[in-house]
Amino acid sequence: MSTEVLAATLLQRAHSPDTASTLYRDKIKLRPLLLRPSSPDPTQNARSARQHARRSRQRAVRKSNKPRPLSAKQKRSLCIYEIPKSQQKYSIYEPIHVMWCAYIRDILGLVDGKRSHIEAQDAGPFLASADYHGAIVEVVRSRCASRVGMTGIVVRDTKFTFEIVTRRDEVKVLPKEHSVFRIDVPFEGKEGEVKRKPLVFEVLGEQFQHRATDRANRKFRWHADPDL
Repeated sequence: MSTEVLAATLLQRAHSPDTASTLYRDKIKLRPLLLRPSSPDPTQNARSARQHARRSRQRAVRKSNKPRPLSAKQKRSLCIYEIPKSQQKYSIYEPIHVMWCAYIRDILGLVDGKRSHIEAQDAGPFLASADYHGAIVEVVRSRCASRVGMTGIVVRDTKFTFEIVTRRDEVKVLPKEHSVFRIDVPFEGKEGEVKRKPLVFEVLGEQFQHRATDRANRKFRWHADPDL
């Protein structure tokens, strides 16, 4: 007995003649046979397939040729953040200090006679979010007595330290923790005017234990002055 005759016989045993013939015709005889179920999309022709493969290879090549960022160990070995001995000169950074003075006066509103003085509570938020590259800082109090009195221009403001260049053309690293720094903000001098005393601020280093880029969006909070 053939397969078709066997299937029809079995359907007739379970269903009526009309139902059996309908099921046999729709489910068996006219059932579509998928010869290549895993064939590619018929809308994608051979040219599109070649373009896709070529672009995939190009992306892989670009990804393999992309340089990887240097690790912290590699940066230290290459001395990326170290200032060369020939550039450890106080005179090199004096123009940067002049620019910083104009920058901090603008922040504090001391430009064009807008203010003649500023209160400490008003200056706190501005000083806490300012950039100190180019500022002259002096250690006035510290748990380490050997740091007291060190003065220089800030050439690098890291999360936990101020790196300064002193008048003796030496690079010093000053930790911010357990230290108080003095910062002078001179007024803009004009011809025919008596030179005014600069504004003097003493800032707690622990308030500045953030990177300069991260500190710009932080809010200033008053804290008790620790025993130094």
